[in-house]
Amino acid sequence: MTLAKTVTLHADDPLAVATSSLAPGEKIAGGTIVVTRPIPSGHKVAIRAIPKGQKITKFGQLIGVATEDISPGDHIHTHNIAMATPADDYQFSTDLRDMGRVKDGEGRQFMGYHRKDGRVGTRNYIALCSTVNCSASVVRYIADEINRSGELEQYPNIDGVIALAHGTGCGMAGSGAGFDNLERVIWGHATHPNVGAALFVGLGCEVMQIGYLREKYDLDDENRFQSLTIQGTGGTRKTIEKAAAQIRERLAEVNNVGRAPAPASQLMVALQCGGSDGYSGITANPALGHAVDLLVAQGGAGVLAETTEIYGAEHLLTRRAVSREVGEKLIGLIRWWEDYTARNGGEMDNNPSPGNKAGGLTNILEKSLGAAAKGGTSPLTGVYQYAEKVTRPGFAFMDSPGYDPASVTGQIASGCNIVCFTTGRGSAFGSKPAPTIKLATNSRCYEAMVEDMDINCGDIASGGATIQSKGEEIFEEILRVASGDQTKSEAMGLGDNEFVPWQIGAVM
Repeated sequence: MTLAKTVTLHADDPLAVATSSLAPGEKIAGGTIVVTRPIPSGHKVAIRAIPKGQKITKFGQLIGVATEDISPGDHIHTHNIAMATPADDYQFSTDLRDMGRVKDGEGRQFMGYHRKDGRVGTRNYIALCSTVNCSASVVRYIADEINRSGELEQYPNIDGVIALAHGTGCGMAGSGAGFDNLERVIWGHATHPNVGAALFVGLGCEVMQIGYLREKYDLDDENRFQSLTIQGTGGTRKTIEKAAAQIRERLAEVNNVGRAPAPASQLMVALQCGGSDGYSGITANPALGHAVDLLVAQGGAGVLAETTEIYGAEHLLTRRAVSREVGEKLIGLIRWWEDYTARNGGEMDNNPSPGNKAGGLTNILEKSLGAAAKGGTSPLTGVYQYAEKVTRPGFAFMDSPGYDPASVTGQIASGCNIVCFTTGRGSAFGSKPAPTIKLATNSRCYEAMVEDMDINCGDIASGGATIQSKGEEIFEEILRVASGDQTKSEAMGLGDNEFVPWQIGAVM
């Protein structure tokens, strides 16, 4: 079978995407167009003449304006396309699709850890929650000591002890967006369904006080939540010894919770992408979107994030908002980010990385159109603050930067118990306490990093799979991982350094 050299994504687009590297003189579009210069795989090639100043579309949506006359067969990229003002033709609730729900008795299940609050975990960790950077080394020492001792082999239902260490917690305002972010992150991880018990460790004099957390959240469950400070315990060594002893006393109890059948409606999947390329919006992202639609039909939830990476595509999401209020809340986040980047001497188009551009993505508008595809086609049921608990099933959006570790940290704090991460350039990302499933957008990436990639979505571009069939494959993988199958990143031991709370505000 001879595969097409290019793919056209919308009938109105004046361009196509190369499915393999094209050399000058090659003929495309049924032999009617001659390539004028080398075009890497995943990049854009003109299939019609585009005059200087004309708007250029991809997926039928605006991605920029031609800065010079572009002829058929020319490479379209940063050298001849400029950022355009994104579309702001906001409509609300005009694209609400009935996704249907599975019938009673026909729902899918996974094997998970049932918690007292009714939620179900996909893993069973003990979390050491540092309230401040001053206790970061201590929680790491404690986790390393227990994980490397071999004693957890006696407790097969415990996945490990994790150190949630970070670089903030002091030198910050005691109120405001930055403080609220950190508070929600710490509390969201300590009470996460993938965490069987938590120990808070502070220095004692920091801004993020353990006493404040205990009072606000009524930490009276000593079986699940304990706390201590380095100053109050008598120093680093004594804190490590006391904390390690406290954890050892709780191992048997945490281990007593075994896996049991749970409905797929208890799954909440974080939708993430990193190292995106020209294939992301064609293969892995829409396939993951189809898997999300399947999960939503089961009563579960998919949580899209990275506000900077839906910029220019948010108008497609407002049309799926279940109410004008939900849609307006999303627009409010976009306006905040426009102001935030401007105040800090940046702009929204700073987001695409050099690797993104090398992979064929010209600007943030093009990147966002592909990134938004991870959300499938289900109605948008809610828009949440960073690390805010997601309370409704269905497709949701959580505010966050596009920086993957900070974004996923917030999604996990919101309650996501599985992470699906698409990548075209390659990623070594992992996460705890929620495992990460990595999806390669192209076969080259999958083959080059097979020890890191869980699923190859490149066969969509080569014709070996469809978006629907790959989406079903991803959905089945989500169920398997939720039931305990290890992901590639878990097998590599990744996830200890990806806990990065989003820090906003002055460092004082």
